[in-house]
Amino acid sequence: MANEITIKVNGKSHTKTVEGRTLLVNLLREDLHLTGTHIGCDTSSCGSCTILVDGEAVKSCTMLAVQADGSEITTIEGMANNGTLHPLQEAFNEKHGLQCGFCTPGMIMTAADFLKSNPSPSESEIRESLEGNFCRCTGYHNIVKSIQYAAEKMKTEA
Repeated sequence: MANEITIKVNGKSHTKTVEGRTLLVNLLREDLHLTGTHIGCDTSSCGSCTILVDGEAVKSCTMLAVQADGSEITTIEGMANNGTLHPLQEAFNEKHGLQCGFCTPGMIMTAADFLKSNPSPSESEIRESLEGNFCRCTGYHNIVKSIQYAAEKMKTEA
């Protein structure tokens, strides 16, 4: 059964007709061509599909598109502001928080939600916040350093 939904993605409104079984990650990637949201496992284990739905980190591979009807969604493509990287995007570059980059969008989106509630996190708090996101390349050390760097930068910009 097809359903019409309206969502706002990265500030732009979209009305789409979707099947009831369509996953939000597939709508974003296939219909809206926002391929920064990655599909890694389809079971919510890896976190590479993490986006913000109404400001909260959500694994889009386990959310149906119809569940997002009326929601405001931010993907990695929406983090930059007028061509200026978000402090988290800048930090992952500056502090070498990525290698292959596959997990990076999900890590950044998870960290964006986390830093809203904890702007001055400890290393252990950062590591705990990332428990639902897997990186198979870096060992997390530089990911943690990147989030610490971004947290400091975001405090000084506020």
